[in-house]
Amino acid sequence: MPLTRVRIVGPSMEPTLTNGEWWVVRRTRSVRAGDVVLLIHPTRPDLRIVKRIERNVDAGWWVMGDNPAASDDSRSFGAVRQDQIVGRLWFRYGRDPRRQASNGRDTPVEGG
Repeated sequence: MPLTRVRIVGPSMEPTLTNGEWWVVRRTRSVRAGDVVLLIHPTRPDLRIVKRIERNVDAGWWVMGDNPAASDDSRSFGAVRQDQIVGRLWFRYGRDPRRQASNGRDTPVEGG
């Protein structure tokens, strides 16, 4: 099963996910409403973000941050296409969220 890891950057998914947490992402495009996913930002393809799938709409998936006041989500960029979904957040792992990695091997994401 293909996995990747991400570090959450920013407050848009608080209180569910907090800045500095590390998560393992299971790469899949099979998602449903309620899943928290890693996705390619629709207007900034170099940026990966974490959002919650709210619902399926004709154009794709409507995604929202759990902290709407601090979130760039479908309210500003519209629905996300299926091929922009990277995978579902699977589990938080043991990195201390107050510490930052400097090895460049982990992928920090906005919208966390």
